[in-house]
Amino acid sequence: MCFGSQDKSNDPAPQPAQVQPSSSSAAYPKASVPQDYAPPSGPPPSQGQSYPYQSQSQSQSTYAPPPGPPPPHSHSQEFAPPPGPPPSESKNNPFFSSGPQTGEYAPPPGPPPTHVPGQRQHDWQTAVPDTALLPPPPNFFSGFDRSPTNNATEEEAEAGETWCRQYPLYQPMPLNQEVASAARHGNIAVYAPPFFTAQGRGSLTQTGPGVWRGRSEKGATDTCLATYPPLYHVAAHSPLVTGRKKTAYYEVHILEDGSRRDEVSLALGFTAPPYPAFRLPGWHRGSLGVHGDDGHKYINDRWGGKSFTAPFRRGETLGLGMEFSVAPGGNGIAVEVFLTRDGVESGRWNLHEESDLEQDLPVTGLEGYHDLCAAVGVFEKVAFEIVFVPGLWKWRGFEG
Repeated sequence: MCFGSQDKSNDPAPQPAQVQPSSSSAAYPKASVPQDYAPPSGPPPSQGQSYPYQSQSQSQSTYAPPPGPPPPHSHSQEFAPPPGPPPSESKNNPFFSSGPQTGEYAPPPGPPPTHVPGQRQHDWQTAVPDTALLPPPPNFFSGFDRSPTNNATEEEAEAGETWCRQYPLYQPMPLNQEVASAARHGNIAVYAPPFFTAQGRGSLTQTGPGVWRGRSEKGATDTCLATYPPLYHVAAHSPLVTGRKKTAYYEVHILEDGSRRDEVSLALGFTAPPYPAFRLPGWHRGSLGVHGDDGHKYINDRWGGKSFTAPFRRGETLGLGMEFSVAPGGNGIAVEVFLTRDGVESGRWNLHEESDLEQDLPVTGLEGYHDLCAAVGVFEKVAFEIVFVPGLWKWRGFEG
């Protein structure tokens, strides 16, 4: 409180009255505190002295633990399992079976089913046929990017493609009996392009009806010798017209005199006209061929071909044939190509089955719907004789 303004005395303020200690406060005398703040003697107040609001029993056992052992030791059955068997074998389990059981996963009584007397086992030998009787699988992804022996340049390959785009395939010629008779008797003419015979690069002469002899000199470029009339004349030979199989075939004899010793630079093939004369058969559309330097087969393939046979040899007679027949079910024409060596068939392939739709180019022109001519490709030094007369062939398969 503050003093009032009516008190005008200059006397000093009175001292406060001294209060005498009562009996109740005598128990708490004012202790003198040393200047160094040392703790009082004796135990702490909580254990050595009682407070006025604390009973005697509380002052002696304020934080004392309860009597007896700790609680975990006084309840020994607190986490014990329930009495009786496990639920899986208890009758309180709704899935419990009251029948006799020796174990939860005990096998059924008796021997295994496969050992039942008199039971016949599965005859897998009959269900799974012998794969040796099946035809060989197609040679997928077996093409080469390059030939291991000789390769034309990319510019020459592009020139051939340009030529083929400029001159599309001819349509089959109308039925001509003279053409059909000439093909039947082997009266076939062979034509060399002008650049082949010019400047002594090569020569070609007819030695008899259906027999031609030629040679190319060292350094000669790729040349395709064309023939006429076609060996396969659609109007006269198609199996869809005649109902019979037609085989177009011819042979080439590799002469030892005038040919290289290390390789035979000659190719046998068939082409649907027209075909570029500066490219070997098998490199472009509507053509196939077997090349003697590497033994590969080429079907519209200007890269490295596919493995087929061994390289040709000097003194050997090679034959190439195409068979045309009605496809199974009468749907289209089936075509097979085969090679003979010294009169013995040494390999064949199906034109359609052994092709890859993703990697191989189309076989248009070779499927039996276009006229097909024999084509002999040569380069470098090689001497040869072409035979179209059946009576002069080493292969006698045409007689059967």
